[in-house]
Amino acid sequence: MLGGGWRSLGTALAALGAGALLLRAGPAQLRAAFLQTAHEQRKSKTVTQTNMKVEILPALTDNYMYLLIDEETKEAAIVDPVQPQKVLDAVKKHGVKLTSVLTTHHHWDHAGGNEKLVKLETGLRVYGGDSRVGALTQKVSHLTSLKVGSLNVKCLCTPCHTSGHICYYVTKPNSSEPPAVFTGDTLFVAGCGKFFEGTPEEMYRALIEILGSLDPETRVYCGHEYTINNLKFARHVEPKNVSIQEKLAWAKAKYDSGEPTIPSTIAEEFTFNPFMRVREKTVQEHAGETDPIRTMGAIRKEKDNFRVPKD
Repeated sequence: MLGGGWRSLGTALAALGAGALLLRAGPAQLRAAFLQTAHEQRKSKTVTQTNMKVEILPALTDNYMYLLIDEETKEAAIVDPVQPQKVLDAVKKHGVKLTSVLTTHHHWDHAGGNEKLVKLETGLRVYGGDSRVGALTQKVSHLTSLKVGSLNVKCLCTPCHTSGHICYYVTKPNSSEPPAVFTGDTLFVAGCGKFFEGTPEEMYRALIEILGSLDPETRVYCGHEYTINNLKFARHVEPKNVSIQEKLAWAKAKYDSGEPTIPSTIAEEFTFNPFMRVREKTVQEHAGETDPIRTMGAIRKEKDNFRVPKD
């Protein structure tokens, strides 16, 4: 979404004669070192319920970190703390005790802040489903349960984007309020992650059988602000889908004002996310398939090469 920022950055660095230095640096280091200001225009947002509070913390250029707060005990967990100081500032603002790190997967823009955070805030439990996760203290697997204060957190193994990807499903016993799920790079608003280490079968199971079976009102907190581009692809797949058109107009307005387009809900995703709609005839016809798993593979391949329109 910030392609213009990259071009401006390149021009500025060339003027400074920094080209040789950049050539020696990796993409992760480049992005971390030079794009820290881009996200400052993006606003944080607090989603408050009686039993839990979620502070949405924009990070890097399009990432999200999430501070999950148990309102009963004032204990908190942080999801994917790539910018540790920003996390600690939020902890201080809310006056809570940070006890846990919930890491969705090992990629640097999600787990890259773990080592620094555990040095700044000692005694943290660091959860993840992959030995490649930095500062890991407890490796979890499918349906592992843990607690953040009085909140129940169920680990959902969703391999495909990475082989050790975990989503975290948060509920409060005896509550009538919506649960929350932190989906990292498995499920985005109107999209899904690339199949770096998995197959269409695995993503179908992750999206349809695992996440798709959660309470329909579950609020979905994903790893990136990709909503507008995802909806433009969804519109390409289903040009007559009114839900897509309405959500795209809404998302553009939110993004233009610097606000997150997060969260959505599981029920909403089934109305506009083509990867959640692979059983629908309209999506299968677009893919030229009749099987939902083959449809999943076909539209993911198409999305990987999709040129996003500028409208």
